[in-house]
Amino acid sequence: MNRMMHLGLLAMGAGGHVAGWRMPDAEWGSENLSLLRRMAQAAERGRFDLFFLADAVNTGLDAHPGMMVRFEPLTLLSALAMCTGRIGLGATVSTTYSEPYNVARALASLDHLSGGRAAWNVVTGSSPDAAANFSRDSHPPHAERYAMAAEYLQVAKGLWDSWEDGAIVGDKASGTFADGTKMHVLNHEGRYFKVKGPLNITRPPQGYPVILQAGASDAGRDLAAATAEVVFTVQQEMDAALAFAQDLRDRCAAAGRPRDAIRILPGVCIVLGRDAAEAKARIAELAKLAHPDAALRVLSDRLGHDLSRFDLDAPVPELPPSGMMQGHAVTLAAVARRHRMTLRELRDYTAASSGHRVLFGTPEEVADDLEAWFRSGAADGFMIKTTHYPGPFEEVIDRVVPILVRRGLFRAEYEGSTLREHLGLPRPAHPAQASVPQPAG
Repeated sequence: MNRMMHLGLLAMGAGGHVAGWRMPDAEWGSENLSLLRRMAQAAERGRFDLFFLADAVNTGLDAHPGMMVRFEPLTLLSALAMCTGRIGLGATVSTTYSEPYNVARALASLDHLSGGRAAWNVVTGSSPDAAANFSRDSHPPHAERYAMAAEYLQVAKGLWDSWEDGAIVGDKASGTFADGTKMHVLNHEGRYFKVKGPLNITRPPQGYPVILQAGASDAGRDLAAATAEVVFTVQQEMDAALAFAQDLRDRCAAAGRPRDAIRILPGVCIVLGRDAAEAKARIAELAKLAHPDAALRVLSDRLGHDLSRFDLDAPVPELPPSGMMQGHAVTLAAVARRHRMTLRELRDYTAASSGHRVLFGTPEEVADDLEAWFRSGAADGFMIKTTHYPGPFEEVIDRVVPILVRRGLFRAEYEGSTLREHLGLPRPAHPAQASVPQPAG
């Protein structure tokens, strides 16, 4: 096979399971820099493509323990850039509650500081509560948020193109610091943004940071098809994952891009044991530690509705679309219908991995499953979670990754230095130099 699997760590400082932080061997905290540093270094030791931080701009006691209090992600990734050397560093930044100039500058800085390892998960914001933190009375409607995101990304790329490669010459003899013919003023005036430019930082080493997305609605898939290079997805069954991949690749082709322009990475929470029974026992132990209210809040967040008014022992109610986390909501509703779950059962299931697939068994069994999804075309790789840290994740690095390497499915060593090189993505040429061939990375 020429095609190689891609792996990322979906890092949550309190663990993927809502009660993971309570395990006796768990270290926890999304403000625990020592733990987060060791997680990133372990992922790099495993030659992972990406260390990724989810984020949102609202919080409170109803959040997952890993999201309740946490570092601002681009600040954290800049710190982690100093203690890692090869792994990609990605984070979520909302286009609804930020400004393109500031975000483009911060991401360009991260790409420079890391030597070309930055990635941006472009999201529109799933929680209406965020509006109150940004002097707004209400959360914009779904369609408007996606229209805003498309223009926002256009502006960011235009700002990253403010300077051509080689614009800063620093010629002491002539006294020329910058070649003015290689500077470009954006002068963008659109429906949502008015940005003059230029950006006060040179073009990122990767041209643009790698663009990630996770939207599962029609609008989200269309935006991903037109702009994304990596798509995170929530999938529980291989058939549904194959259908999603086919649909996204069809949309990608319709947008005028190659069908293989996007790397599709479903989330999966891995629970290892000496056999399946031991792995199940670990999940059962965590379930006993999960506070029922905290678990129900996580499910409510994923479905976009307050579920506290429903009977836990009745079937999962039919709920109207909320306009919020549609990928999670659709997938979890399908799982509940297929397995005829009660609300209590779906609550406990979701607590394990916030809606992502839970994969348990021996290292060989886990590797078999990942290989089957990968070879089928349902996935180009996976965003890996574990119930808590650091032990269970280190087990994945030490016991599962070597099997994938022996099978020729995953790299034995890094071959490139940038995230684009890890993912096999080209470096975008500057528009003024688009006719000149550009090396990758």
